[in-house]
Amino acid sequence: MYVPEKIGTALSPNATKVMLLGSGELGKEVAIAFQRLGVEVHAVDRYEHAPAHQVAHFAYVINMSDPAEIRRLVTEVKPDFVIPEIEALATDELLKIEEEGLATVVPTARATKLTMNREGIRRLAAEELGLPTSNYEFCSTFEEFEAAATKLGYPNVVKPVMSSSGKGQSVLKSPEDLHKAWDYAMSGARVSNARVIVEQFVEFDYEITLLTVRSIDPTTGKDATWFCEPIGHRQEDGDYVESWQPMAMTPRALENARSVAARVTNALGGRGVFGVELFVSGDDVYFSEVSPRPHDTGLVTLGTQRFSEFELHAKAILGLPVDVTLVSPGASAVVYGGVDAVGVSYSGLAEALAVAETDVRIFAKPEAFTKRRMGVVFSTAENVSAARDRATLAAAAIKVHPAE
Repeated sequence: MYVPEKIGTALSPNATKVMLLGSGELGKEVAIAFQRLGVEVHAVDRYEHAPAHQVAHFAYVINMSDPAEIRRLVTEVKPDFVIPEIEALATDELLKIEEEGLATVVPTARATKLTMNREGIRRLAAEELGLPTSNYEFCSTFEEFEAAATKLGYPNVVKPVMSSSGKGQSVLKSPEDLHKAWDYAMSGARVSNARVIVEQFVEFDYEITLLTVRSIDPTTGKDATWFCEPIGHRQEDGDYVESWQPMAMTPRALENARSVAARVTNALGGRGVFGVELFVSGDDVYFSEVSPRPHDTGLVTLGTQRFSEFELHAKAILGLPVDVTLVSPGASAVVYGGVDAVGVSYSGLAEALAVAETDVRIFAKPEAFTKRRMGVVFSTAENVSAARDRATLAAAAIKVHPAE
C-alpha cells in the first residue's frame, strides 16, 4: 500500500489528495482529521450539502454506484487515496482503478468489495478463516427464505446482504413473522432483487465493536495491528442508539476478541481503522461483521481516546504512528430527527452542554427523518455507568424542529 514520503500543501500543485466516497457524519470527522494533517480533501456523495461537503476543500454530487462516474471523477481529481465511507459503491470499478494504479483504495479494493456484501465477508470469515460465527443461510427467494428459517429454527435474524445502519434487519420469532420480515428486508436493501442472510440467533451476553487499527510500526517499518479498548453498544431495530467505552470483558474474552479481529483484518489487508463487530458469550467470541472504516458506535472515541477513531484512520492511511490510548471512560447517545423535514433547527444545546463533561456534534444534514441520526452527544465520567447517564440526559435535551 502506498506510503507518501511527504505531505504536499493542500490547494497547491503538490497537494496530497484524498477522495471520500460517502460524506456523512463519519466522513465529516475523517475530512477534518485529514485537513489537520495538511491533506487536500475531496468529498463525494449522492446529495448536495452532505456533512463532509461542508468542511472539505472540494465537494461533488454523483451516483457512486455508477462505474463511469466514479472513473471520471478519479481521473479528473487524481487522488492519492480513495476512501470508501459507505457500502453502495461501484466496487468492481474500484478494483480496476486500483489495478491500474490510478489511486490507492483504502484499505484495499478487495476489502471494500467483500465488506459491502454480507455474503462475501461472512464466507471469508466462516468458510476461509474458520472464525466462529452463528449458523447461517443465504437466500434469493421467499421460498428459500422460508426453508432457511425452518432449517435454522426460531428465533433467527434476517438481514439484506447489502444494507447499512440496520436497515431491513429484523428478528423472526415464529413462521408468522416471515412475510413481514421478507418485505422489510427487501425495502431496506441497497439494491433491488436483493439476497438476504438468515442467521441462527446467538444467545450472547453482549456485543462489542473492537476498533482495530492497521498501520506501520515506526520501530520496524512493517505493518502492525493495534486495538482500541472494546466498545459496548445498544441497538434498536439494528441501529445503534448508544455506545460506551470501555466495555468490561474477561481477560480471556478480550484475548479471543483480539484474535478474531486480527485474523479478519489481516485477511482484508491494507491500512486504516476497521470496526469489527463481535458477539460475546462468557469467554466465547463470535464474529458478526466488519466495516473497513470508522464505525458509528466509535463516535464515543471523540471523547474517550487521546486520538479519535477518525484521527487514527487518517494517520494509519498515511502510514503514520498511531496511539490508541484511552484517556477516560465515556459514552455516546444519538440525537434522532424525530421529524421528516428539510432545513430543521435545534434547541436544547445549552441544556445538553450544561451536563458535566459533555460535548455535542450536530451533523447539519440538510434533511431530517424521524429515525435519521442528526447528531450525537458524548460524555466522559469516572466510570461508564455515570457517562451513560450523562450522555442520555444530554441527548434527551436536544430537540429537532421543522422549519417555520
